[in-house]
Amino acid sequence: MESWVAGRWQAGSDDGEPLLDAVTGEEVARVSSAGIDLAAMVRYAREVGGPAVRRLTFHQRASLLKELALDLNAHKEDFHALSLRTGATRRDGYVDIDGGIGTLFSYASKGKRELPDDTVVLDGALEPLGKGGTFVGQHLYTSRPGVAVQINAFNFPVWGMLEKLAPAFLAGLPTIVKPASQTAYLTEAVVRRIADSGILPEGSLQLLCGSAGTLLDELGEQDHVAFTGSAHTGRILRSHPSVLDRGVRLGVEADSLNCSILGPDVRPDDPELDLFVKGVVTEMTVKAGQKCTAIRRVIVPEAMADTVVAAISARLDRVTVGDPADGDVRMGALASLAQRDEVRKAIEALRTSADVVHGDPAHVEVVGADAERGAFLSPVLLRARPGAAEPHDVEPFGPVSTVLTYGSLDEAVELAARGRGSLVASLVTHDPQVARDVARGLAPWHGRLLVLDRDDAAESTGHGSPLPMLVHGGPGRAGGGEELGGVRGVLHHMQRTAVQGSPDMLTAITGRWTTGSRRRVEDVHPFRRSLAELRVGDTIETAARTVTQEDITQFAELTGDTFYAHTDAEAAAANPFFGGIVAHGYLVVSLAAGLFVDPAPGPVLANFGVDNLRFLTPVKVGDTIRVHLTVKQITPRTSADYGEVRWEADVTNQDGEQVAAYDVLTLVAKTA
Repeated sequence: MESWVAGRWQAGSDDGEPLLDAVTGEEVARVSSAGIDLAAMVRYAREVGGPAVRRLTFHQRASLLKELALDLNAHKEDFHALSLRTGATRRDGYVDIDGGIGTLFSYASKGKRELPDDTVVLDGALEPLGKGGTFVGQHLYTSRPGVAVQINAFNFPVWGMLEKLAPAFLAGLPTIVKPASQTAYLTEAVVRRIADSGILPEGSLQLLCGSAGTLLDELGEQDHVAFTGSAHTGRILRSHPSVLDRGVRLGVEADSLNCSILGPDVRPDDPELDLFVKGVVTEMTVKAGQKCTAIRRVIVPEAMADTVVAAISARLDRVTVGDPADGDVRMGALASLAQRDEVRKAIEALRTSADVVHGDPAHVEVVGADAERGAFLSPVLLRARPGAAEPHDVEPFGPVSTVLTYGSLDEAVELAARGRGSLVASLVTHDPQVARDVARGLAPWHGRLLVLDRDDAAESTGHGSPLPMLVHGGPGRAGGGEELGGVRGVLHHMQRTAVQGSPDMLTAITGRWTTGSRRRVEDVHPFRRSLAELRVGDTIETAARTVTQEDITQFAELTGDTFYAHTDAEAAAANPFFGGIVAHGYLVVSLAAGLFVDPAPGPVLANFGVDNLRFLTPVKVGDTIRVHLTVKQITPRTSADYGEVRWEADVTNQDGEQVAAYDVLTLVAKTA
């Protein structure tokens, strides 16, 4: 194999280590990083890749991710064919390959919908820091001039890379990918396609096949390392001088003894039992159980243990093991013979306090392949004896689960917590009170919780499927890291800074109008200006409008909103907040629109929403209102001939008191 280094492909300088087909035992490739200039890789990422990515806005980066996803999707059959050599079935390939491409699509969409067409993200509301409004604060996120290094596990050579690449790229960081060697040939194939496509900016993605060597020695305070793998390697990384002394940010996803709990309300004839059993067997057999989210502990009520063991065993009896290219095979091989040996050792450790109730760790019937040359293993189900400790300490990274029993919900939560932190737990119950009690008990110990019953089963993505919009990670033993989670995963790579200054300075820095900044009022109504002509700070100062009793009465009759504060003078007078008849809040907003809208056709195409609406001071009969409507933010849409304009509406009464405040969202043509 070759590494993608500073814009060219480079092989290691020695013969490399052989990588074997997980099914046939034949040599697939050789891997080595000998002779590769790691310092040059980091320098190229910082000096070429980083500036190229950071020149783009979030929307431009999102557009490139979508283009990349479409390109990879068009070539995914090549990746699926190669994936078979890792021992993965076609179904397994969907999780890895299609799942990875789907993550790119998801982040492309979120980048367009949830991030500005800018290079800075504002975090939270403006913070007033002085009584006069001349000193304010704003939190914002900016891109860091560093490198994102991802060190991935062998089980997801495609998804593992793409799920880390997408948020890092959106955040403005170039990426260096270091895949686990055993399945790195599939990662290399995907990176070759990415490089050949020319879609991503030069230097934004590099690939290191083989040992990471001294790569971490080249990193510093602006860099980020995302690691997925064993707790042992995670401890080594945490103690690295670059992390301890030079401020490298490290995210770790490590071991995870995930569990699934069957609620005490579930009976043998309930649909939830079948859902529970299907979930356990799926997690045991997809990717041959080589998933960081797989169910390792099956926690069930004591009275249901025999029923559950029998049902899981019956379903496992129907699982065919063998050549993943065979359409009748449901479970392929483990990634390597060495991995099979590790799982067998883990099973022996579990047998210290548990008994095998299904499967044979030493023998498996194989379809279409050699059981010894390939890394095949039977699905193995164990049942723990009372007081068993090993199921909470030993992670068999293969098709292995252990059944444990509980007598009370508190005990079920306690058993789950003995895993010392996991990526995911699932609870199968149709009782809302059980769901409430268990979920609140499990939440501190898990990064994600799935509550499954007959109502959500049809749409559920399952226990073991991390989703781009939800966080992936877990506390304690699971590493304490966090990935994905939609835009959270992007911001995780960025620097949050509190900026203090005058409103005018904050407007200049953020590119978004800050309350208290100078407004710009000109002769031409802003609604007559195209997106190209509008500027942040452009303002409409309206005439005044006196609110009458007739206005309130007609609005109540028209809308049917006859709440007593608008229609019953005696009751309204008794209300300590109103003290008499007041105008409907939505009447105030409607009257405000009548004051600032220019009715003639023009660049403003539509009003598509109102954000952050607050009614601050009641408007009574005879009060006079006026509006300042100011351009707060301008966001062109790259795929349309119009863009979005956010206006701040400030509605005040005759005494200068603010009666309503909100943002108006409009679509405005790019040109007149």
